[in-house]
This record gives sequence, structure tokens and C-alpha cells, in this order.
Amino acid sequence: MSSRRNAESGKVVNLHVTYQMNSEMIQIQDETEEIFKELVHTYRQTGAHCWPPTSSETENISIISQLCLQDINRLNYCANLRRLYLYYNRITKIKNLENLKKLEILWLNNNKIKVIEGLNTLTHLKELNLAGNLIDVISNSLDFNVQLEWLNLSGNKICSFKELTNLARLSELQILSLKDPQYAPNPVTLLSNYMTHVVYHMPKLLRLDTYDVSNKQAKDFAESTVMKKTMYYRMRIKDIRRQQAEIVAKLQKQISSLQDVPKERINTIGFCIKTLESELTKLYLSKRPNSVKMFLNGLRNKDRNEEMHSNSNSLKDNTEGSSEEQKMCQKLDALKERLTFWNNRLDETEVRYQTELKPIVDFFNLSILFLLIELETVGNIRFEEGTPSDVWFTSCYDVILSRFCAWDFKKLGVTGLKINRIVRVHNRVLRLKYEDKIQSILNKEGSPFKSENYSKMLEYLFYIYDPKLSTEKNEILQILEGGFKKADVYRLQGRDEAVPLCNSMSLCEQPRIDYLQQQAKVQNTNVFDAIPFRYGQLIIAKVFLGHSVQAIDSEPVEQLKYPNANSVYRPRKVNTRCANDTGFSSSLKFHGSCDCSLRQYEWFVFDHELVVPEYFIDFEYITQNDGQSFYSAFSENKIHPRKQSKAEILIIQRAMAFDEEVLKMDPIVTQSHKIPNLEEMTLLSASGASILSQITILNLHGNGLRKLKGISRLSNLQKLVISFNELTQLNDLSNLSHLRFLDASHNQLITLDGFTGMENLNYLDLSWNQLTYIKKEIGVLHKHAFELLTLDLCHNPWKKPDLLRPLVIGQLKTLTYLNGSIVMEEETLAALQMIAESKITQVSLLAHSRTDEERPRCLSLLNCAQNLTQLSKKKPNPSVDQSTNWFSTITTLNLDGQNLSRLTNLDRLENLRWASFNNNIIHRFEGLDHCLQLEELSLEDNFISELEGISKLVKLTRLNLGNNQLKSLEGCGLDKLTHLHYLSLENNNICSLRCLQKIYTLIELYLGNNLIVNNCEIYHLKGMENLVILDLYGNPLVCKQEHYRLFVIYHLPSLRAFDGNVVEPAESENAKDVFGGRLTADMVTERLGHSNFSEILKLEMPESAIRSVDLGPSEKFGRLQRINLERNNLTSFSGLVYLPRVKVLYLNHNHIETILPRQKPQLHLTNRQILQQKVSSSGYGQSGLSRSNRYVITITFISLYIK
Repeated sequence: MSSRRNAESGKVVNLHVTYQMNSEMIQIQDETEEIFKELVHTYRQTGAHCWPPTSSETENISIISQLCLQDINRLNYCANLRRLYLYYNRITKIKNLENLKKLEILWLNNNKIKVIEGLNTLTHLKELNLAGNLIDVISNSLDFNVQLEWLNLSGNKICSFKELTNLARLSELQILSLKDPQYAPNPVTLLSNYMTHVVYHMPKLLRLDTYDVSNKQAKDFAESTVMKKTMYYRMRIKDIRRQQAEIVAKLQKQISSLQDVPKERINTIGFCIKTLESELTKLYLSKRPNSVKMFLNGLRNKDRNEEMHSNSNSLKDNTEGSSEEQKMCQKLDALKERLTFWNNRLDETEVRYQTELKPIVDFFNLSILFLLIELETVGNIRFEEGTPSDVWFTSCYDVILSRFCAWDFKKLGVTGLKINRIVRVHNRVLRLKYEDKIQSILNKEGSPFKSENYSKMLEYLFYIYDPKLSTEKNEILQILEGGFKKADVYRLQGRDEAVPLCNSMSLCEQPRIDYLQQQAKVQNTNVFDAIPFRYGQLIIAKVFLGHSVQAIDSEPVEQLKYPNANSVYRPRKVNTRCANDTGFSSSLKFHGSCDCSLRQYEWFVFDHELVVPEYFIDFEYITQNDGQSFYSAFSENKIHPRKQSKAEILIIQRAMAFDEEVLKMDPIVTQSHKIPNLEEMTLLSASGASILSQITILNLHGNGLRKLKGISRLSNLQKLVISFNELTQLNDLSNLSHLRFLDASHNQLITLDGFTGMENLNYLDLSWNQLTYIKKEIGVLHKHAFELLTLDLCHNPWKKPDLLRPLVIGQLKTLTYLNGSIVMEEETLAALQMIAESKITQVSLLAHSRTDEERPRCLSLLNCAQNLTQLSKKKPNPSVDQSTNWFSTITTLNLDGQNLSRLTNLDRLENLRWASFNNNIIHRFEGLDHCLQLEELSLEDNFISELEGISKLVKLTRLNLGNNQLKSLEGCGLDKLTHLHYLSLENNNICSLRCLQKIYTLIELYLGNNLIVNNCEIYHLKGMENLVILDLYGNPLVCKQEHYRLFVIYHLPSLRAFDGNVVEPAESENAKDVFGGRLTADMVTERLGHSNFSEILKLEMPESAIRSVDLGPSEKFGRLQRINLERNNLTSFSGLVYLPRVKVLYLNHNHIETILPRQKPQLHLTNRQILQQKVSSSGYGQSGLSRSNRYVITITFISLYIK
């Protein structure tokens, strides 16, 4: 059918509609607005009794319309319609199809449709034709059309692979057209790896465009390509994380050195305070022995500062009239002031460290996001990090500096600009859009732009980012990936109706600087950083300005005001918007300090497709006080030593001098002789009591005690001070049931195991120790010290310190003070909720599980459980699955970051296949004994130290145990996992790889940052013929083994990537040259299975392709007497001459030509030096040998040769 127009009037002349009913064709012709009225009339003429027709009458009806309809109307009564053809019309919106629930075929091709919508109720739809429209987004619009088998989207504007992945949810889809020859191709079909991407994500597809993709070869190729790319990008991201860890470690080293002085001062002053308190206590109790009970009762209901120094606080009210005691109290107050000063100094340093750590983390996180975008787009978006040797890098660098005016930033204390990174953006999607748009402009009839003057209309401009008005979390990254927003989007944000750009750093940075200054003022963070805007990011875009005009002064830019313009500009000198501003905005007013302000413009481009992001820049401002920064440029990934300013040095010197004045105040108290042990007489002497049962207060401060053996005899002890000792545990305090006050600060406690029977303990100070495991230690206190009111856990090397406060508050419900601050009611409620959510319950299982039967197909580096919980909506439904059968439907479980301490209540998940428990506080590998179908398991970032029971999970293919506390893998059963092909054990404490030698299926193995020392551990991996990626970076082996990289590459020839770098063919050849055919100690170890060289008497190495011998110094093989090297490729004796105890030597069937290896003489060396170099590995001819020694070696060698 066709529609005809009057060429002169342009109106619709007629409309052809065809109905098919019971194989009879009836044609109707009428005006457009009367189509459905005529449809009713014609239908009745066919013999139908009424309209709408009954279901039996309309079951085989097809409606075909081929005219300029603009809307879909009056189909509400066709509930049983199965086929609807509305092609070649002017329909702009899909609507009024909700009642056609039995529709199977729908053709809406060649219309003006921009959005796929209104199809949710068409669950029986099998064929959909939307070709030749204006669609650019698919999203989830077809998710409900689960029976769709045939889909044509050709001739639209789909340009993103992300949109195509939405079609992967159509499980019945078999035929897909995006590049039908009858239509223009979608931009996405012009991208690299288009077919590979589609075939991988839709494996059930039989036909793509005009190609048959049903064959296994095509699908295998797609699978292989995706697997290689994911492995490559996973390796790259791990390498970036490693670089980040190294820089953070350097930064931590610097912060540690900066904290040395405050810590030393705190230690010295704290020790003096404790000593003074001890003396005051003795003095007070000796004068008022009947006041002990009152003194102890004073421990309750005081704030934390009073309790910490309860001795002195109680003493102050009872020492009036004694000048000596008053002086002691005055000195105590002065010392506490100094302690407060240094504690504040320590806290400020930590805050500053955290402030400056953020840019580092952001820097590397952004690098990772770049790689993830590259992976998701299959390389169609690439980010190339530039170096000074790149021509484009230099050009871009010069452009940025030329547009930076120091006068604009003078009031802010900024003296310069430092560029840390320039990234070139290769966005093929945006490039195609830009080129199409430019071509259409140039080809437009009557266009003033010609190809020859096109380049004159191009400019490189800065994007003006305004964080105050931005609605996106990471707008800059979204621009680099998807381009700039349309003009009306900026208008809705309250900005000008165009893409905002400029050619000046000051104009570009104005909104960001103003916003961050206001934020710093509100949050009071400018105390630590006077330049809160120090680190910034910049987008340089390639812009086609086209026809441009100057903007109307002080009026917002709107496209309707400039109908013939592609862009408008606003000179800085008329930027009246800044007239009443303060802060940085005020400094942007026109100034005459330099003429660059005359060249500064804001630009506004109406068409967002004419603006393409080309470069991304990380920069920082150089200020007058750059010494305040812990680190600087990342361009070389180096941390520069921090230099303290003169003012800081002066402050510290004065503070330390003040400390000395306070420490020298009268009275000068020196500690009495240290207590060597806790024998009865010693305890009585220290306490002033006559019998042990009278001791209720005991101060053992600063005695260097390592144990408290015997203290359990003090059954009535209520207050104990054991600070500044060398205690590693508190198990000797068990069952001191009357103890109410305990100060164990400034020790070396590593655990609270054995700390039992403390049901009356109200005050506990454990600060300045070595406690690490929060859940474990708090569990001890929860069980044995549940009446605590005040607790101090500061300055311990806690793992995951962010969890400390909520976990403690949630477990110790009586607590009123924690780490010096009061426990608020809001904190208690939040902590209790967190504790409740940290257990695996039916509620958490329902929320974090899925029931999908198939692994998701997506270009992502997340594990399977993470992907499914993000993408899938298939949750278990207890109301459908009666009783407890819904547990068995769960295949996926993602409980990352739920603060779990144990894996429980998983026994009924018998069909669980993919599970992730990352970022929790799990200490034991347990609870998975019944989950025998597990294929993927991730327990990264926990505290697991053993793998007992893992051998039962024989179907595992991927296992992630990185960032745990594993020390040994022996006997854990990893060798039983015969399907394992991915294993991550990085950041543990593993020193042996013996138990991995039988996992022949491994493809990827990550062992970075462990404790692998011996190169013989590499031999355990030689049976892994499928191993492609290996990471050992950060192990001691890296520095210990000479030619470490070549050594590993030689012994593991299947490797394609090693320690984050691709293995080049030249490296493999070099490894063969260095290690191939060499009889070394490593080769002996590999052959014999041990490295006890001093015990070896004979060595049998026939037919081993040996061409040289290098067994090291003679003492290594001191007892070796017999060597069999028959049928090898030796050409000389070189490495054998320094084995003095060898009596029997078999060298038959070699290629020996000379005693020593031939070497071209070097004219600049003496004959003696040349001789030494020839056999340097064996030690022969070393200059340190005496003449007699050389004679003995020669005689031994000749006698061996004769034999």
C-alpha cells in the first residue's frame, strides 16, 4: 500500500486501509479523520452484527495502515487483534495499545517515534518492527515483551553498546536487525567489535542483520574475545590498585614521621602524669586510710576526663593546706594542658592526612573508571594518558598555561598551575555524531559554511563545571563517556540554555572555587586547608562555533533570542553577573593588570553534538604555602618528602620548650625502683597494706612488667593501674570480680583472650596498644565486661577502624563514654540497627538473593553475584514457593559490606551457585558445607586465617580470598578443586605454594603482596599448563631473585601476562638465553625436590640439554663427589672447575671443545682480567685467591679430566 501527497499543497489526498477477515480483502478509502468511523461501517457491511466484533470474529483480523496518521486511536475495542501494521505514517508516540494484549505482530516502522513506550501490556508480542524512526534509547522498555522473537530497529539513532545490552534480557529473541540494507545503519553498528558484542550478549540469536550467527564458531569467537579482554582489564586494574597502595604507603610513612614528635611528647607527658598521680595516690591514702571506699565510689558517674585522672581529681579536694600537695596538683593541671595540646596536634595531622588522601584515591579511582568504560565499550572509548614526548600532550599543555592568568588568582594566594595528568579521549561514538552533524551543516543548501573555511570555525574551549547546579554525581565522567547534555537540560538546571564553555581558567573555575569556599566555610575545614579548591579537573572540548554573535548584556542565553546563530559569546569585561559577588567572583572583575582579560570569553553552543570532549586534565594550584602539602604531582607517581614550613618548625620548638618548663616544675617526681615481680612482699610494699586482702587500689605504672602472674590473689582489688608496661595480654587478670577500674594504656596488648570475670568493671582504658581485630576483642568485652560505662580504645592499629565506634556501642549497651566522647542516643539506635543487620536472616536473604539460572552476560569485572544483584529482578518469592522451598530456588547471594562476622543460616541454600561476602569481618571459613553447587565464591577483605572445609566445594571455578590473614594453604584441600580456573590470594601472609601444584586448571593466579621468598616455589606452578596470568608482585622473591622476571617467564612458558605487564616474545627469547640449558642450583632443586645442597654426594643429570654449568660457590656443594652430565650440550668445563671434592665426572657425548669457554678478547682489559671474566660464575681465577689456591684448583681439575 502507498500514500500519495499533492505536490503543491502538501496535504494528504487519500488513505488506503486494508482489512482481512476470513481471507476476504476489503478496501476502504476515506479522509484521515474518518478512518475509524469508516472502519466500523465497513465492518458492519461484512455481515457483523455489532461493533466491536466478537473475539471469534476478530481473531484473524489484520489492520494495515499506510498513510500519514499522527496518532494511534480507537483501537480499544480490538482486544483480540493479533496483527497491526501502522508503517509509513507520522506517528510520534506509541500509545493506546494497552488493551491489545493478544497482539503478536506490530509494525510501526517509518514513523517519527522517538521513544519506545506503551508496550508493557503486549506480553504475547513476537514480532516488532520499529525501523526508520528516531529512537536513540532502548533502556528497559521491552522488558515485558518476554516472547519477542523478531525485532527490527534499523534506521534509528542508537549509538551505545549499553543500549544493546538491554536486549539481552529478551530470552526468546532470535532475529535482530540494526543494519537492515533498506535503512540507514544505526551509529552503533559502525563501532568496532559490534557483532562480537551482540553475539556475546545474546547467545540464542540466530540471525543478526543479514548474517547467520547461529554457528558455534561465531559464538566461541565472541566468548574468547570477551574472556581475553576481561582478563586484560582485570590485570590492569590490579596494577593500578597496586600503584595506589604504594603511594598511600609512602604517604603513611610521611604522616608517621610527622606524628613522631607528638607521639613522643604524649608518651613523655603521659608517663609523667601517671607517675605524679601514683605519688599523689600514695600520699593521699597514707594520710587518709579510711577514705578508700569514698575514693573508689568516686569512680562512678563522672565524665571521661575525670575518670582518667580520678586520683588527682579526688585529691584536689583533700590536699588543701599542704603546699607540697598543691604544687603537685598545679603541675598535674599544667601537664594535662600540654597533653591536650599534643593530642590536638596529633588529631589535626590525621585530619590533614585524610584530607590530602582523598585526591590520591580519587585520582586512581578515576583511572579505574576509565578502564571499565573501555571494557564496556569494547575499546570504542579509550583514554590515552599522555607523556611529554607526545606532540599532542605538549600542545594541550601550552594551551592550558596560556589561558591561565596569575593576576586572576592573586587574591587567593595562588601563584601558578601544575598539571598532573593529561588524558586524551578517543570517543568513537561522539566522533561519529560530530562528523555527521558537521557534514549535514556543510551539505545544507544555502549554508554559509564551506569545507575550505570549516577549520576557521573550530576552537578548543574549557567546559564550565558548576557543582552547585549539577544534578549528576560524576558529571565530568558522564560527559567523557556520553557527551554534553542538550541545551534544555542546562536550562532546567538554572543555567543558560546552551553548553557553557570558555577560553579562560579563571572563568572556568569560578563556580567551582566559589562553591568549595562556601562549603569549607560552612564545614569549618579551612582550618586544615586554606585552599580547599587546590585539586581540580578540566575538560577541553573541540567545538564548532559556526555562526556566532555576542550575547545580550545581563540577559540569560536562550536559543529563541538567537535564531540564526550556532553559538553566542560574552566577553569578560561585560560580565555583570559578578558585580555584587564576593570571594573569587569579585576578583574576576575587569582589571588592568594585564591585557589577557580582554581576550577572555564565555561561549554558549546550542547544539550539544557540535561539542566533543577531547582532553581531560588533572591539575593543582601552586600556592605560597606549598610546604603544607604532604605530596605533590602524580605525573610520575611519586611522593615527595614533606618539608615543614618555618612557622611550623618554630611552633614545635616553642611547644617543646614549654613542655620542658612544665616538666621541670616543682616538685620533680622521679619514679621509684621498678617492681621485678608480683610476689607477696612486693605487692604489700607497693600498696602499703599489711595483708593481700586489704589491697583495693594498686598502681603498677611504668615497671616494665611483661606478665601479671600472682595478681589474681588480690581478691578485693577494685582499682588497678598497669599503664606503661610491656604486657601483651591480660589473662592474668581473670576472675578479679571486684575490679571496677582498669588502666592498661601504653602497653603492647595484641589480644584480650583470657580477659574473663570482669562483671563489675566500669572503667577500662586500652589506648596506645596493638589491638587489631575489632569484632574479636569487642566480643570478649561483651561477654565478660558487660557493665562498662567508660571505654578508651584510641590509638590501636584497628583493621577497618570506621566500624569501631558503631560496633562497640552496639555490643556494650551500658556504655556512656567511648574514646573520650559521650555516647549519643542517635548513635545507639544506629549501632543497634547495624548489629541487627549484620546477621544472616530470612529478611536479608530475601533482599540480597536472586534465582537466576544463567550467568549474566555483561562486560564487567564484578563477580557474578554482584552483577546479578544489580541487573536481575528475579528474587525468591515465599508466597509462591510454599513452606521453606523458596530457599532451594536461590542461586545467587550477595552480602558484601554487611558487617557479617559469621556465615550462618546457609544450610538450606543447596542450589546456591554464586556467592559474594566481600568487605565483612568474617574470621572463619564456615557455613558453606551444604552449598555444594557453588561455582563462584568471593570472600575478599575479611579476616580469614584458615580454609578448613573448602575441599567440599568441588564445583568452584572462581575463588577470591584476597585481603585476608591466610598464612598457610597446607592441608586445606585446594588441590581438590579440579575445576578452578581463577584464584586470588593477594595481600595475605602466604609463604609456600606447594598445595597449588595439582590445580592444573588454573588460568589466572594472583599472589601479590604475600611472603613468598624462595624461587623454588615457582617450580610448584610448572604443571599449570593453562596458566595465562600470574601476579607475584610485592613478594620478597621479587627483590631476592636475580633476573626474577626472566626466571619466572622461563619456567612458566604459558604465561601471557606477568605482574601486570604483557609478556613480550622478546622476553621469552631472552629468558631462554639466560636460563635455558644452565645447570644451576635452582635446576638441581627442581630435579631433586629439595635444596639441601650440602648433603648431595652425587648428581645425575644426563640428557638434560645442559649447555653450561653454574653451581655457585664451592661451599654450596661441598660434599659433591660424582657428576653425570652425559649426552648434554656442554662446550667447555667452565662451571665445573670450582667443585674441589668431585672425584668422578662423566662427560661422554657432549660438544666440549675447550677447557674454558671461548670469548673474544677485550683490548682494554688485561689478560688476567679477561681470564677472570671467562669463569666468573664459578669463582675460577678470582683476584682474591692466593697463588697456592689457584694451583690447587688447577691440579684438581686436571686430575678429574684424566679420570
